[in-house]
Amino acid sequence: MRVSNYFMPTRKEIPKEAEIPSHQMMLRAGLIRQHLAGVYSILPLGWRVLTNIMKIIREEMDRIGCHEFYLPVLSSADLWTKSGRWNTFGEDMFRLKDRKGREMCLAPTHEEVFAEIVSHDIRSYRDLPQMWYQIQTKFRDEVRPRSGLLRVRQFFMKDAYSFDTEKAGLDESYRLQREAYLRIFERTGLDVKVVKASSGAMGGRDCEEFMVLSDSGDDEIVNCPSCGYAANQEVAESNVMKVYGSKKDLKKVLTPDKRTIEDVSAFLEIEPSRLVKSLVYIREDDKKPVFILVRGDHQVDEGKLEAVLGECRPAEPEEVKKLTGADVGFVSPVGLNEVEVFADPILEGTTDLVAGANEDEYHVIGVDMQRDIEVKRFVQLRVVQATEPCSVCGTSLEVSRTIEVGHIFKLGTRYTEALGAEFLDENGVSHPIIMGSYGIGVERIMACAIEKNFDGSAMIWPREITPFLIEILPLNVTVGQVADLAEDLYADLSRNNVSVILDDRDDRAGVKFKDADLLGAPVLVVIGERNLKDGLVELRIKDKRISENVKIEDLKKKVYEALDN
Repeated sequence: MRVSNYFMPTRKEIPKEAEIPSHQMMLRAGLIRQHLAGVYSILPLGWRVLTNIMKIIREEMDRIGCHEFYLPVLSSADLWTKSGRWNTFGEDMFRLKDRKGREMCLAPTHEEVFAEIVSHDIRSYRDLPQMWYQIQTKFRDEVRPRSGLLRVRQFFMKDAYSFDTEKAGLDESYRLQREAYLRIFERTGLDVKVVKASSGAMGGRDCEEFMVLSDSGDDEIVNCPSCGYAANQEVAESNVMKVYGSKKDLKKVLTPDKRTIEDVSAFLEIEPSRLVKSLVYIREDDKKPVFILVRGDHQVDEGKLEAVLGECRPAEPEEVKKLTGADVGFVSPVGLNEVEVFADPILEGTTDLVAGANEDEYHVIGVDMQRDIEVKRFVQLRVVQATEPCSVCGTSLEVSRTIEVGHIFKLGTRYTEALGAEFLDENGVSHPIIMGSYGIGVERIMACAIEKNFDGSAMIWPREITPFLIEILPLNVTVGQVADLAEDLYADLSRNNVSVILDDRDDRAGVKFKDADLLGAPVLVVIGERNLKDGLVELRIKDKRISENVKIEDLKKKVYEALDN
């Protein structure tokens, strides 16, 4: 490729709409352009990166015997109704009707469609196991698209599915996919942490996420530096000690205009851990209110909450008033036995607590969780905080922001039972096929590679996904010797199928170097008059932090050595 006729619309300024490094880099280097909120056009440079990532994915899927499909984006509501997800998937699903009024959706994932194919074409245990995959466009109506390609409405996903006759077979398919994922992320230059995760709307049992540590991430993981425990915040646990007090009678006390945990604890001269934080949520499915209880010094984790309640929302102040008779800040389930209550296990069995009195300006003291509150279920609800003791070994935990790049699930028979995907065993007995699901965010790999390798002005791509392995940078193409040497090297590399780009523009050296920093080729050959007078050319192996002047006669040899390394 030649820069003079390559579409690479670079920008000097940092775009105002881009807050994180990957978004800044992709706009400045001309990898993407926004079309709509959460919808991007991928430009030639970005497409070269994505196709290289897809190539790696395909090679690793082929390596474990996973067969590639290409399924429709448009999906019938009938399938989703059978699986139960037409109503439960929520507002993230793009829904539409055709001209005959049939309900359809733009598929956010493809479990149902793959299970339908299996139900039609797999009959016997002899046809199993199978592993299938595709790299396909997905759609999700994100409420707040942000962070460039990290949170979008249209995106590429590699979604794979395994089909087995027994749990042991699912375990083996899961192992193969897991190992393939680790190879994919290693080849794309990413250091990933594999953590326990929530299956969410997907369902199923064991699942893990592949996370890249990044301050730009919108996920949090909890990990122990000692024993290796690691989990998404949505399922993380810690070993925080419960706070016990002496048993006391329930007593109402005046707390004038003291609505927050901080205000009440200061007014009563007690630690926030002695308070019960009472929050009212409304279920989306039945519109009923529920109380969510955590300790006063803890926060509710929304992922854990949705795992308990499904889709839900915080109650509006007027809804809280109607339920309890009091304003927000003075409420609790004490004395309200007709409302379902879910509480964090850290509160189970604790005594001498403080909670809202369901009367404005008042709280109650001496609350006994067992005596005074009818809890339907004690379940993990709180955000695990850094320095809390690990539940496995007791070491202080670390909490880090991350970007999710992969997620794998053991789905079991949820979808195959719903869609009638069964097989006959060797005795002619019918059983539901056991299923696994395995996803990778293709654009997210590109974004994470940038987050790791972009310093705000210069980028160095990992070699297997770089748009060009080598860039030739003649500083003055009007000088015959400079141009001739650049063209000769370019022709030689092209003949040998090396991914190379030549900046053949008659432009200032500063402009060329700025664009080279954004292009991010791991190897850069700089050809300038000054060095040529001494018979030298500058060779920069940027990903190895090596820069040297090499003799003209040794240039090709040194370049190929740099590429081999």
